[in-house]
Amino acid sequence: MGDIFRMRKGLYLLFLLSLSGVVCVSIRYSLPEEKKSGSLVANVLKDLKLGPGELSARRAQLVSKSHKQYFQLDNHSGNLFINDKIDREALCGQTDPCLLLSKIALEKPLEVISIEMNIEDVNDNSPKFSKNEFNLEIPENVPTNTRFPLESAQDADLGENSIQNYTLSPNENFHLEIQSGRGGKKHLDLVLEKPLDREKEAHVGLTLTAVDGGLPQRTGTVQININVLDSNDNFPEFTQFEYIVGLKENSPRDTLVLKVEARDLDFGSNAQITFSFHQVPEEISQLFYLHQTTGEITVLGPIDYEEETSYYMNVKATDGGGLSGHCKVLVEIEDENDNAPEVSLISISSTVQEDSPLDTVVALFSVTDQDSGENSRTSCSIDTNLPFMLKATGSNNYQLVIQSPLDREKVPEYNVTITATDRGSPRRASRRTITVLISDINDNSPVFEKSKYEMQVWENNIPGLLMGLVRAVDLDVEQNAKVTYSLVPGNATGAPAASYVSINSETGNLYVLRSLDYEQIKEFQVRVRASDGGSPPLSSEAVVRVVILDENDNAPFFLHPLQNSTSPCNELVPKSVEAGYLVAKVVAVDGDSGQNSWLSYELLKATDPGLFSIGAQNGEVKTRRPLTERDTNKQRLIILVRDNGHPPQTSTATLNILLMDGFSDPYLNIASVSHEAGEEDGSLTMYLVICLAAVSFVFLICIIVFVVIKMYKKDSSFITALPQFPPALPEIPETGVNSQSGSLSRTYQYDVCLTGGSLSSDFRYLRPLIPVFSMGDPSAFENHRFSSFSQETPEQVERGKPSEQPVGLKT
Repeated sequence: MGDIFRMRKGLYLLFLLSLSGVVCVSIRYSLPEEKKSGSLVANVLKDLKLGPGELSARRAQLVSKSHKQYFQLDNHSGNLFINDKIDREALCGQTDPCLLLSKIALEKPLEVISIEMNIEDVNDNSPKFSKNEFNLEIPENVPTNTRFPLESAQDADLGENSIQNYTLSPNENFHLEIQSGRGGKKHLDLVLEKPLDREKEAHVGLTLTAVDGGLPQRTGTVQININVLDSNDNFPEFTQFEYIVGLKENSPRDTLVLKVEARDLDFGSNAQITFSFHQVPEEISQLFYLHQTTGEITVLGPIDYEEETSYYMNVKATDGGGLSGHCKVLVEIEDENDNAPEVSLISISSTVQEDSPLDTVVALFSVTDQDSGENSRTSCSIDTNLPFMLKATGSNNYQLVIQSPLDREKVPEYNVTITATDRGSPRRASRRTITVLISDINDNSPVFEKSKYEMQVWENNIPGLLMGLVRAVDLDVEQNAKVTYSLVPGNATGAPAASYVSINSETGNLYVLRSLDYEQIKEFQVRVRASDGGSPPLSSEAVVRVVILDENDNAPFFLHPLQNSTSPCNELVPKSVEAGYLVAKVVAVDGDSGQNSWLSYELLKATDPGLFSIGAQNGEVKTRRPLTERDTNKQRLIILVRDNGHPPQTSTATLNILLMDGFSDPYLNIASVSHEAGEEDGSLTMYLVICLAAVSFVFLICIIVFVVIKMYKKDSSFITALPQFPPALPEIPETGVNSQSGSLSRTYQYDVCLTGGSLSSDFRYLRPLIPVFSMGDPSAFENHRFSSFSQETPEQVERGKPSEQPVGLKT
């Protein structure tokens, strides 16, 4: 819009100037075309003889008569620049000279300066033909010197820059003649010099070049294609008598195998060739297809190298005139790596013993590949974490051998995957898995679940009772893992182990053979052997500890007063005693153990129930109140002792108490002597310790004292009744007493010392110095009990000396 506005403004200014009659000055410049924009053309100040800045002061304006402003005026410097690139040919065509008219309008005073710009031609255009190529059809029998007119080239430049000459590419058949016409225009003729032979050269290609005279020189070319017309005088001929081509197997359908080419020196319909197979097997026509016009042989059916490595076929070419030619085609099939290797087992061991030596052959196999060359070369491998390895034996045969020791108990079988890989591209692989079973040998002994078993049996059990079972596991299999159990010969607590228990040889169940008595035997041990069925058999042993549990099968037994004694037990009590007087101490024992032997005492029946009491734990019989004259002199107490078993068992004993009015001096002396003896002993515990140390000695003394007492029994008229001691107890095994029970041990001997008129009595516990042997267990030294009684004779009272030894009786 700005350019249009300036152009209109300039035309309006020129119109005004033309009306005012202003005189114009003319300036002429020459300028070559194709100069770059911004190039300097001239300085109008010098040509107009104006001073610097005068153009600006007079408000100079450059006005072009053309629609485009090609120049630009700098009012300060007076330089005239090219505003836009000038193309002479576009501006003036073939007009010469080519002038561009512009005017410079000045004010104060008004003045118009005309500028004529002569655009000079430069050689910027090459000669051009109207077409890129000329096609001519010339029969081969055309006579020589025949002319064929050609179209001239055109050049937009002028003068020397226009076309000056034409040249023709060298050839044997034609030459170029140039004739100048009116206005200097040149006419071209193609003249035949040598007759054409289409069979030798059916197409003639010529290059016509137009050359101008500019610097640098420019040229233009056109291709002249001459087709020589033919007659049917030639047979079709294949380019090759035999074609040999390679084809990859498994090529897809329509894959181009080969294009056969045949030529006929004739032309037109005489040269139209059709192709076909000639006398080929049916297999060829099913695998390949021949295009009848193009001669392309393509794949029709599946191509397999493994079935056929090459195919041979005849191809016939026939022209439009019925003439034909033949060629042979050999298609060689190229092997593709389309077959994976195959692993074939020759022999295999179904089972392998775990003790097989190294390098033992497990399997023999071969590897084949139906491909050829590198595609058929194979290699084999197996997993590296197996105890096997592969050995190649040649001709693609391999052995699978043992490379490390086998252990069936760890791995009973192996799945060996054999991987066969060829060397084709891409590589193909196949896998074959074989199972190797490891057969067992007897290399593992039976192992018990425990090295030591503990079983518990209640005493008084039923013979044949199941106590428990032992179990051994053998890691071998079948006969080698068949475990049988037996008892190891040996003694258990002095008797053969087989007399106590038996074992089921198959199940390992242990049975007790006899009824056991806790009081005789508390526990015993037997050894059990587990043997497998291998050859030779392997075995192991375990210890079974049988613990007998106590039942409450023994009733408490009174030691004092002696239970089931034919002689009554009498106690003498003065009538002058106060409440709490210790009359007697009842002692009982229990053959059981634990809480079954915890005893408690109670007064079951009494002549006067309110007169006496008994300690529930210690068995001490004491007076509950002072005695009176009204109390019966003879008191009879029935004492019951109960154990803590379930259900509890009880026993009773009778204690006779005689109430006396007083004791004579001899009895008092006896009482004082007994009191002094008590002070010397210190306590019941001290007596117990002394008696344990001298038990054997006391036993002999007791026998002697017993005889002496019997001799002096008739002389003791002042004693109403002597204490009665029961006969010896039946033998009780040592193991029948629990040291933690509430009763005293049966192994102790009791010594009761009484004196007339005494207010208290001492109950001494003595152990015999010489043990009494039981007929049932001659080795038991502590399973006997003794009771002793100490009494002074009248002779000793008269002499005022206490008895040196208490009288002891075997209980």
